[in-house]
Amino acid sequence: MRITWSAVFIVAMAALVRAADSIPATGGDIVITPIMHASVQIEHAGMVIQVDPYSKGDLSQAAQADLVLVTDIHGDHMDPPAIATVRKPGAQVVMPAAVRDAAGDAIPGPMTIIANGETKTVSGVSIEAIPMYNLPAPGQDPSEVRHTKGRGNGYVVTIGGKRLYFAGDTQCTPEMRALENIDAAFLPMNPPNTMLPSEAAECARAFEPTIAYPFHYRGQKPEDFAAALKGSPVEVRILSGWYPAGTPDAR
Repeated sequence: MRITWSAVFIVAMAALVRAADSIPATGGDIVITPIMHASVQIEHAGMVIQVDPYSKGDLSQAAQADLVLVTDIHGDHMDPPAIATVRKPGAQVVMPAAVRDAAGDAIPGPMTIIANGETKTVSGVSIEAIPMYNLPAPGQDPSEVRHTKGRGNGYVVTIGGKRLYFAGDTQCTPEMRALENIDAAFLPMNPPNTMLPSEAAECARAFEPTIAYPFHYRGQKPEDFAAALKGSPVEVRILSGWYPAGTPDAR
C-alpha cells in the first residue's frame, strides 16, 4: 500500500490530539481539562483553579474551584453565572479592576484585584499579571482597538514548581515575547481579536515555552499552529475539549 508523506503527517498530528492532559510537577501531576473556548480547569495536589469559566461549556462535571481567574470584561471571559457554578464558598476570584467595575455585585467577594505587571500570592498560588491587548494597526489610535492595554490580564500561575501562562485575548505583544521559563503556554488564535495560528507560532518561537496549548481558536485550525512550530523546541499539544462536537464553534 502506498503511503504519502501527507498521510504520515496527518497521522502524526492526530496523535497529538487529546481530551485532557497532565504535566509532571512537584507534589504530583498538574491535570489540565479544557472546558470551552478559553475556559480551562487546572488541578494540582488538591487545588483546583478555574480560568475564565464559561457558561457555554459543560460545567456539570467541573471541579469546584479553590481559585478563579478572570482575564477580561467580555462575556466569553467574564461570566458571573459560570463563576458561581464552579466556585467553592469563599474561594478567591482574581481579576483586573475593569472586571470588578463591569461585573459590580454580580461577582461577590472575596476577590483580589491585580494590575498589569503585579505579582500576588493568592490562596498560596503565585500569580503574575501580564498585559493582554491588541496592537493597533498602522495609523490606528490605540484606544480604538477591541482590547486596550491595561484593561485585561494574562496570567502566569506557578504551581508545583511549573509556570503556566494563560494569555487571554491578546496579540503577540512585547510583554509576551519577553516571557521566560514558561513550562506551558495557552495561546489564543481567533483573529482579529487575537492572533492567526502562524502569528501565535511566531510568538511562541520568541519565548519558547516547553509546551504550547492552542486555545480560543474559534474558526482556526490548531493543526496549522502545530505545523508552524515543527522543528522548534516547543512541544505542541492539541486538546479536543475546547469545542466539543455539536457546539456552534465546533469545526
